Amino acid sequence: MVYANQAGEIFDLPDLEMAGRSGEGFLRPRLSDLMPLPEGSELFVLPGRHPVGIDPVNGRPVRVTVDPSVSESPVQAVAAFVAPAHTSIYTAAYEKAGDDVPTLPLFAYTAVGWYDGRFWAAAFRSDADIRQDAAQFNRRTVMSRTVRHLRRHSNNRLIQHLGTCCLTYNCPAARNYFLGRWEAPVPTSPRCNAECVGCISLQTSGCCPSTQERISFVPTPEEIIELAVPHLERAPRPVISFGQGCEGEPLLQAKVIERSIRGIRARTGKGTINLNTNASLPERVERLARAGVDSIRVSLNSARAEAYARYYRPRGYSFEDVAESVRVMKTAGKFVSFNYFILPGFTDDPDEAAALSDLVQRCGPDLIQLRNLNMDPDWYLETVGFRPSGRPMGILKWLRTLKKDFPRLRFGYFNPCLGA
Repeated sequence: MVYANQAGEIFDLPDLEMAGRSGEGFLRPRLSDLMPLPEGSELFVLPGRHPVGIDPVNGRPVRVTVDPSVSESPVQAVAAFVAPAHTSIYTAAYEKAGDDVPTLPLFAYTAVGWYDGRFWAAAFRSDADIRQDAAQFNRRTVMSRTVRHLRRHSNNRLIQHLGTCCLTYNCPAARNYFLGRWEAPVPTSPRCNAECVGCISLQTSGCCPSTQERISFVPTPEEIIELAVPHLERAPRPVISFGQGCEGEPLLQAKVIERSIRGIRARTGKGTINLNTNASLPERVERLARAGVDSIRVSLNSARAEAYARYYRPRGYSFEDVAESVRVMKTAGKFVSFNYFILPGFTDDPDEAAALSDLVQRCGPDLIQLRNLNMDPDWYLETVGFRPSGRPMGILKWLRTLKKDFPRLRFGYFNPCLGA
């Protein structure tokens, strides 16, 4: 087990084994549940939260409140924010020190421990694609190419916005755009028709700050085309994706996107045009499918309408509208992914697992992207009114069951370049 002292220094406690959290319960991870902490991951200290470990003798969870090396000095729990392309099996194990502890910022909190001289995380590699691996980015190269590109396109507001994403927020997608490869982001919408509790670009709850700045303008089709066409023409395995973490809902700018897609496809037939969306407006999805969108990625926290509504807080659309958008895309012969937020104990709850199976059966998506939920676990479970329907299946068993029941369904983390 690992813990942090008041100075934020991390230590291991050999007397206790690492614990993981699933829903509201604590478990001892199996060795098969653990992997060396991936390069590019970060370690977080969790203020106001006492770490929980497992007693190796009786297997019971034990809360640690004080530093064993410094009597009466309080300790804090530690979590890992695992690198992209990795999915959590257990969240960090902790108990709150009181009722007034601060809400955790909008990150994912994976269980982490120490063994044989290094940190281990309760996670697995969910996509072999290296596009956002830390080893793929050289800071000096990113900086020099970004600055040079920004100078060449000083009048393009969209490219300038991505410069901020790249240089200020270290967005991997923006960095890849400036490096001329793989998937490039195309944010378009300052507005949204949902008030997601865990929104990372516009937080109205007052719980914690947004992790990034939302785009403040609607780019013109010309600005979008200037960005997109060279990328699709020259990049390896090229994808451009409307709908990013630094914007609202792109379907609210469907007219601009439609004109942009038609302009792009008049100049090049290469690459994949993707839309990351809440899929709230089926008629606009249909228009974009006709214009040339190749794929959409539909974000879901839950396959149950009630839990979905409590998290997304949709304005003017329903969960059934989301399902209808998927059907529209499939009828048009297009590719559909579910961007399915993973929280151990919730995702693999028997009722949630059954609801997802029903939704897959009903809508026929091609891919499920296994993305970790970026939100304080306690806040999320309270928000959706979670009541466990039974013992969690376990994330790996849940995944094996889906693969068995839907052998043609793909699983991963990123939007694929279709045909590549």
